[in-house]
Amino acid sequence: MNCIIRNAQMSDYDSVVRILNQGQALHINWRPDIYKPNDALLPKAVFEEIVKGDTFYIAENEGNVIGILELIFRHIESPAQVTRDIVFIDTMAVDEPYRGMGVGHLFFEKVKEIKAEKNLDGIELQVNAKNKAAYEMYCNYGFTEKSINMELL
Repeated sequence: MNCIIRNAQMSDYDSVVRILNQGQALHINWRPDIYKPNDALLPKAVFEEIVKGDTFYIAENEGNVIGILELIFRHIESPAQVTRDIVFIDTMAVDEPYRGMGVGHLFFEKVKEIKAEKNLDGIELQVNAKNKAAYEMYCNYGFTEKSINMELL
């Protein structure tokens, strides 16, 4: 596999939506009480604004979009916390046929590169409690738990 990580372009829109829908299907399966089918997970106008920034990346293999990565840069400052600047992985998804082939690790390397370039303090993300495969991948890459969200139904 000859995969590259690059900035998203408008021409990627259909592939991005397809991969987002794969992730949404997993969430619906895990928690149908919370998640629902939605053909408009990412309206085209919203994607158009996103690609103008430098926060949405594509994993491409032989001209095909096989993964997506969206980042959010956060400045954390409060009386209770040490002031920090972090990059938050808001979305990371890999097309089903390419999972387990190292695309996630390529994304992590890209995020580490961005962290170093921008002199950020850390990289953070959230993972669905049911997404054991992603959780294990994050742990194997060196992520540790910072907090745990809980609910009472």
